[in-house]
Amino acid sequence: MGIPKEWQEWRQARLAAVTSARGNLSLVASQWESGGEALTIEGALKGQPPTVVATREERKNFKGEVTDRGIRLWDSNSEAIRSFETIDAYPYNADWVIRAKFIPHKSAQPVPFEYAREKKETRDLAVPGDIKANIGGVDYSLSAFDDEGTLILVFADPTNGTESYPAGRFLIVKRDPASGDVILDFNRAYVPPCSFSAYYNCPLPPAQNRIHVRVEAGERNPIFRNGYQIH
Repeated sequence: MGIPKEWQEWRQARLAAVTSARGNLSLVASQWESGGEALTIEGALKGQPPTVVATREERKNFKGEVTDRGIRLWDSNSEAIRSFETIDAYPYNADWVIRAKFIPHKSAQPVPFEYAREKKETRDLAVPGDIKANIGGVDYSLSAFDDEGTLILVFADPTNGTESYPAGRFLIVKRDPASGDVILDFNRAYVPPCSFSAYYNCPLPPAQNRIHVRVEAGERNPIFRNGYQIH
């Protein structure tokens, strides 16, 4: 079986997205309000080069309530973009396209996720149902959180830290409207935004999303030139 054209197009779209003017590689600062002091776009841009733009950002809790407000700075000529080579990935493998059952909850349940840049703290994310999947002969009940209507699975596997990104990888869960099942196409597993910029804070895989077999599919790690490292 050859490499599907759709997967090749997905790979090209990923490379274009992370290097775009508002892509993951362009994030150079995140500033969050504290003590009641409001941040302004004008203040955030003061002293910045003309390649930098600012956007307002919000953090919400499980109930959808805004808990924090801030500003992010994006530089279309960031050092990360200039140093970026590609995203290393495993070869396409049709065996890693897995059909699974989605068992919805009566209402979305709060599931605690740890975050990459926070110590010993969790945030509750909305999980609308359980994903029942058999992976490598083992039955799993996976938790994918709802990101404004998109189900995102944060998972770990034994390749993390040796072949793939140490903190785990993400996967958008596709639904099959005909059967009600979901499709886990691990060939489209992708490295999280925090692998491209230190100013992202990504959720980590909870215990139920730790897969015990090597998931040799999808993206592995960003590749940079000249020894550049995210810091």
